[in-house]
Amino acid sequence: MIIIISLLLLGSLLPNLSFTSSVKVRIVNGNVAQPHSRPYMVSVQKNGLHVCGGFLISDQFVMTAAHCRKDSEILTVVAGAHDLESRQENHVRIGVSTYNKPPEYKPGPKKPKIADLMILKLEKKIKLNNKINTIPIPKTPVEISVGTACSVAGWGDVTNSGAPSPTLREANVKIKNKKVCAQWGWEYVASQMMCVSGHGGSCKGDSGGPLVCNNIVVGVTSFTRNKSCNDPYLHNVYTKISAFLPWIQGILPPK
Repeated sequence: MIIIISLLLLGSLLPNLSFTSSVKVRIVNGNVAQPHSRPYMVSVQKNGLHVCGGFLISDQFVMTAAHCRKDSEILTVVAGAHDLESRQENHVRIGVSTYNKPPEYKPGPKKPKIADLMILKLEKKIKLNNKINTIPIPKTPVEISVGTACSVAGWGDVTNSGAPSPTLREANVKIKNKKVCAQWGWEYVASQMMCVSGHGGSCKGDSGGPLVCNNIVVGVTSFTRNKSCNDPYLHNVYTKISAFLPWIQGILPPK
C-alpha cells in the first residue's frame, strides 16, 4: 500500500518536473560569472545605486550607453566588483569628470536609439591589477559574422518582473542576421546596430555593458523588449562600436 501511494505521489509530481526542466533559461538569468573573471566590467551608479553596466577601455575611460545618463545627472563608477553588496571586495569607486555622447544621439520615445554610446572620463587614472583591467575595442570597421559566439555580462534584472542581481552574471549569445534584427522595424538601424540571441543575455540594468566576441568588445548593450527580455522575435540590440570609431578616436587621447 505504501509503495502504491508513493508511486501515485511521484506520478503527480512528474508533469511539474517535466515542465520546469523544459522552460528555457531566460536571457535575464544566465549564470553567475567566476569572480573577477571579467576585470574590465564596471558598475555605473547614481546616488550609490547601480543603474547601468560599463567597461574599461583604458585606465581613465569607461564606455557605456548614452541613455544611462539623463540631463545633468552625476554618475560614479565602481570597478573591481563581483558582488556589489559585499564590503570585503575593496571595490574602487571613482567620480566622472566628463560625459561624452555622439552628436547624433537624440533621445526620445518615438526615435530610434541611434548613437547610444557614451564615454566617461574618470576623475583620475585607475590602478590596473588582476581585478581591474581594460578590454580592447575594434581599431578598424568590422562586421561580425552571423552565428559568431559571443558573451554578455551585467548586474541587471534576473527576472522580467525586475529583480537585479548583486553578483555579476554572464551569458553566451550568437550574432543574428540583419533580416532577423529588422523585425524591430523603425527602431533598428542596421548601420549602427546589431542584435543577438541565446539562452541568456541582457535585461534592465545591463544597459551599457559589453558584447564580447573573440575577446574584443564589438557592441554596447542598448535595448530590448520591455518586460520581455528573452523575446524570441525581438532580440537584444547593441550599438555597433565600429560605426563610431572616428568619434571615439576624437575623445580618447592619442597613443
